[in-house]
Amino acid sequence: MRILIIGAAGMVGRRLAEKLLSDGKLGSERIETIHAFDVVEAPLAPANGIQIEAQAGDIADAKTVEGLIAQKPDVIFHLAAIVSGEAEVAFEKGYGINMDGTRHLLEAIRLRGENGGGSYRPRLVFTSSIAVFGAPFPDKIDDEFFRAPLTSYGTQKAIGELLLADYTRKGFIDGIGIRLPTIVVRPGKPNKAASGFFSGIIREPLAGQDAILPVSDDVRHWVASPDAAVGFLLHAGTMDLAQLGDRRSLTMPGLSVTIAEMMEALARVAGHDVVAHIKRRHDPQIAAIVDGWPRDFIARRAQEAGFTADRDFDSIIRAHIADEEARK
Repeated sequence: MRILIIGAAGMVGRRLAEKLLSDGKLGSERIETIHAFDVVEAPLAPANGIQIEAQAGDIADAKTVEGLIAQKPDVIFHLAAIVSGEAEVAFEKGYGINMDGTRHLLEAIRLRGENGGGSYRPRLVFTSSIAVFGAPFPDKIDDEFFRAPLTSYGTQKAIGELLLADYTRKGFIDGIGIRLPTIVVRPGKPNKAASGFFSGIIREPLAGQDAILPVSDDVRHWVASPDAAVGFLLHAGTMDLAQLGDRRSLTMPGLSVTIAEMMEALARVAGHDVVAHIKRRHDPQIAAIVDGWPRDFIARRAQEAGFTADRDFDSIIRAHIADEEARK
C-alpha cells in the first residue's frame, strides 16, 4: 500500500505518519511507502520496512499536485490548510491553498484515473472543520444543521466538502470529509489559528510561562486531543464508506467545554499556581471570530460509524503532559 499525506509536517500530519510507521500497516494492509508532502520536508525516518518519501512544495501549484498523484497512492490524507486566523487576514492565500489546492488534488486524481482507463479510485480523507457552520446556533448542533460559514476559512472548507461529495458521486474518488473539532493541546509554538489560545492557555502555563486569554471565561467550544484526531483519520482511512451514502462529510465527536471548565481541569491536574499564569487580555478581533463558531454538537452519525472521542478534558491535559515528558 502506498499512502500520501498532504500536510505531513504539521502537528496532526506528523503524528499520523508516526503512528502509521509504528503500526506498519493501515487496517489490515501493509504499508510499503509513505509520501510525506508539505511546504517543508517532514522530519520522518523509515521504520518497519516502510520507505519515506519526504517532499516540500506548494499545493496551490497544479503541476506539483499532478506529481503527487503520478504514483497513484492508494490512500490520501489531505490535511494541508491555511488556518483560520491567517485565512481571514490573507484572503488570496487562504483561497489559493484551501480551495484551489483541494481542487487541484481532485482534478489530478480524476485525470490520472481517466488516463488509466478509469481504474484508479483512491480513498481520500479530507480534513474539514466545524467552521463550516455559522451562527445563530441551536444549543446543540445535530447532523441536519445546515452549513452557513461566517469566515473565509469556513467557506473554503465547505467548498471542499461539496467538491469531495461531487467527485465521489462521479466515481473519481472514494471520499470522506471529517470535520475536526479544535485540537488541543497542540505542542510546540503557537500557530496563526484564531483558536490557538485554546491550546496556549494549557501549554504555556504547564511550561511555567504566561499565556494570554483573549476571550471571556464563559466561551464554550468543541475540542478534541491530537490522539483523538489521529484516531479519526485512521478510522476514516479504513472504514466501509458505503454506510455514509452520498453524505460523505460528518462532524467528529468531541468535548464541549468552557474556558472556565478548561481552567478548572488544569487546576485539578497541575495545581492553581499553574492556572495563575493565564492572563486575561480581551482581543475584540479574536472574540468576534470565536463568537461565530459552534459550541456543542450531537455527532450521532460519526459515533454510529465508529468514531470515538476523548473521555474528559482532564485526560487531554494528562496526555499532553505525558507527550512532553516523552520528548525530553
